[in-house]
Amino acid sequence: MLISVLGFALMQLCVKYLVHLPTTEIVLFRSIVSLALSLVVILQAGISPFGVNKKFLILRGLFGTIALTLYFFTIQNLPISTAAVLQYLSPIFTSIFAIKMLNEPMPKRRWLYFGLSIIGIVVVKGFNPDLETKYLVAGIGSAIFAGLAYNCIRILRNTDRPVVIVFYFPLVAIPIMLLLSINGWVWPQGFDWLTIVLMGIFTQLGQVYMTKALHADKATIITSMKYTGIIYALAFDFFIFGVEYQWGMFVGIALVLSGVLLNVLKRD
Repeated sequence: MLISVLGFALMQLCVKYLVHLPTTEIVLFRSIVSLALSLVVILQAGISPFGVNKKFLILRGLFGTIALTLYFFTIQNLPISTAAVLQYLSPIFTSIFAIKMLNEPMPKRRWLYFGLSIIGIVVVKGFNPDLETKYLVAGIGSAIFAGLAYNCIRILRNTDRPVVIVFYFPLVAIPIMLLLSINGWVWPQGFDWLTIVLMGIFTQLGQVYMTKALHADKATIITSMKYTGIIYALAFDFFIFGVEYQWGMFVGIALVLSGVLLNVLKRD
């Protein structure tokens, strides 16, 4: 999961450099690269690309597509760390959905830990003037659909290979993003193409290792580890984009991370 976090962090950086392109196009290009890389691995392994549990493979692709589109939208319009903190609410929704979808019980004290993280989000909102309501809604929406996608991956762990699960993401995303990108198409220029390829590679790295991690342990534990990505996000914002934060932003992030660490350390 830590390798996955690094891959997604570098992906975020690439998306930020593509802020001049429509979000749907970025998701489309990212999906094309991911589709090609997944097919290479699948063909080398000699396995069927269409999988076994097609219902949840398609649902995983659909939920993941919605989550990624909303997430890219927030990254393009907010500091990376702010967008990341919003998306970090996904473990809360992962745990809630896992109660029904995976029959994974959740001790009552975890609600307190998650509540601490939510308070942190409220503090971040209060000290971030760029966080308009539409971006807040988009970020929370991304977290909700990511939670659904994570649980689908857990359901698929006993029937389908990780690379097949990853393959279904672009398989679903490409036709949807093509339809949404027809109007208002903007062609990438020059360095954009290299950034797009790197974004796809980093995303593939993140997706594959996240899927392997979710195959190995409970969804609530594994997805909580993604909070460590805030370190990369803050570093990118400060050293590359010159973002300066008020002290309250760091208090909010600390509250979020505290809730996550308690969730990871207090498993029972």
